[in-house]
Amino acid sequence: MSFREFLQALERSQKLAKIEKPVSKELEAAAILKELDGKAVLFENIKESEFKVAGNVFSSKELIASYFGCKQEELIKKMIGALNNPTEPNIVDKAPCQEVVIDENEVDLDKLPILRHTRIDGGNYITAGVFIARDAEHGLNASFHRCMQLDKKRFSVRVCERNLYEFLKRNDNELKVAVCIGNPANVLLAGATSPAIGQFELEIANSLQNLSLVKAKYADVLVPAESEFIIEGTLTMNELADEGPFLDLTGTGDIIRKQPVLKVKKITHRKNAIWHALLPGGNEHGLLMGMPREPTIFNEVNKVAKCINVNITQGGCSWLHAVVQIEKESDEQIKKVIEAAFKGHSSLKHVFVVDKDINPNDVQAVEWCLATRFQADKDLYLYPKEKGSSLDPSAEQPSRKTCKVGFDLTVPLARDSKHFEKVQYEKVDLKKFLS
Repeated sequence: MSFREFLQALERSQKLAKIEKPVSKELEAAAILKELDGKAVLFENIKESEFKVAGNVFSSKELIASYFGCKQEELIKKMIGALNNPTEPNIVDKAPCQEVVIDENEVDLDKLPILRHTRIDGGNYITAGVFIARDAEHGLNASFHRCMQLDKKRFSVRVCERNLYEFLKRNDNELKVAVCIGNPANVLLAGATSPAIGQFELEIANSLQNLSLVKAKYADVLVPAESEFIIEGTLTMNELADEGPFLDLTGTGDIIRKQPVLKVKKITHRKNAIWHALLPGGNEHGLLMGMPREPTIFNEVNKVAKCINVNITQGGCSWLHAVVQIEKESDEQIKKVIEAAFKGHSSLKHVFVVDKDINPNDVQAVEWCLATRFQADKDLYLYPKEKGSSLDPSAEQPSRKTCKVGFDLTVPLARDSKHFEKVQYEKVDLKKFLS
């Protein structure tokens, strides 16, 4: 199912908020998305652009599950299966994403509905762009990078020291790339994974749901055939520009850095293309970043204990906190579970381990465990001076050193578990008693 097909499905089920009044891409659209966070929104009239804008499209696990046609609790198993069993997508010669072609001399980024989200932003930002790049030895790579518009033909691009950065260094600091916008959930989730270099993320996407790719027009890469927009150009570290400030995942402002410049050479898009605006620090941002880390934590924990489920919590910025549900066999294995969770997601700061009777997606139930099953002098595990996340403003900078903490919220096996269980009321049919 393509991005636009999912929007159509949401509209049919009355789960899409359509805004017909004119809205500005400068601060206004983002403010509306923030007010409606958790509900998919379609702006049909952007003042500065001919294109429609959709946001909050995958801003809840319920929405993501509905895209895949599964239950919310089945999402992690689906992700694990795709991560462990990537498959090659179908390659096509002709694709909707190339219905309209804009050559370099016609490129004008001001015509695109690139949003400015907050007053602190250094500029207007692409936030839902999945970059595709190629290296002669390692092949194709897909990854998320935010792009701050510099002028009508250039962006500064935030590139962390991971695969795309390595590709740049290996290719004399310059690469032809494609930025794909308006992607379905399988592409977005796969693009946010961090497999070993050489594993093409869109093979993971294909295992989540069948995917077709087409050769890009300028860059020697393959792009999703049904993306709404493809922005192609040369990404260079030989020219750097300021990037930032920017509202990041934690809801705090990120700093200004000198970052590589993307020089746009070609744009292709679908007819009546729909721009995807991913709200910085919003639910959609958090879920698409955090959910791909749940299966990696699950896989590591499952090596030392029977893991049932994992939840990267939204309250923990969808990045820094995880609740791990296990079937406990011994009190001693909890330390191994905590350390395995940190191995599965190196940016994790706090991990909470719960028994199989506690739903890890129910944060109130987890806090209840903290209140009733936890003793800090026995159940707290501290890991000082560990390398944490650059997103954590409380970590030491620039080393990113932090104190990681594990919480054992499980029932001690030596104690009678009945003392730790909630007493249940009788079930009644209220229809019999209320008119």
